[in-house]
Amino acid sequence: METGSIGGMDPGTTGAAQELPAVAPQLRELRRRAALTLEAAAVRAGLSPAHLSRLETGQRQPSLPMLLALARTYGTTVSELLGETLPGRDPVVRGASTEPVEADGWTYWQAGTPGRGMQALRLRVPYGTQGDLVRVHPGEEWLYVLHGPVRLALGEREHTLAAGDSAHFDSLTPHRIAAAARGGAELLFVHTLLQSGAAELCLGNGASRRTPGDPS
Repeated sequence: METGSIGGMDPGTTGAAQELPAVAPQLRELRRRAALTLEAAAVRAGLSPAHLSRLETGQRQPSLPMLLALARTYGTTVSELLGETLPGRDPVVRGASTEPVEADGWTYWQAGTPGRGMQALRLRVPYGTQGDLVRVHPGEEWLYVLHGPVRLALGEREHTLAAGDSAHFDSLTPHRIAAAARGGAELLFVHTLLQSGAAELCLGNGASRRTPGDPS
């Protein structure tokens, strides 16, 4: 299912959306660089062509799950989607040099360098945000709970992870991540960046699914 957006065109716009850099030009350029039509890119990212078109024209801002799905589709990173450039490729990421980005209730910090086959993030997940959002896409994900608890649903099974617990799973398994307590959760999150036709094997239209009732 498609993930919801938080852009200014939606009734549920939040202040966090206004803080995101304009990503529309980057989305168009990366899709063309990948030699994908609007329809093909939309299928791989789990969006409708109309929704992706609105993202590319700046009529909507993508949520964090959308940014992750589009980064995987185009074989790039969230940093590049946001137009961020870092000098060189320093293997060390200093905590003081990373700025938080908020999207759809989640806050994330880059914990790795761009242009790699994996992307590492530190995530803050408030209670009650995106808890019903089911994601399905090619690749692998690994997470480590810094502060919890975290509710992780993998297929038909649900797990509660405490601080110090971790999980490593195939992203084609339908999965949901949510804070399990009102204090929210923090976790380290690593996912592979894949540009693969395997996305077409995912549930519904492509690489991720939207739960009933989410805006298209």
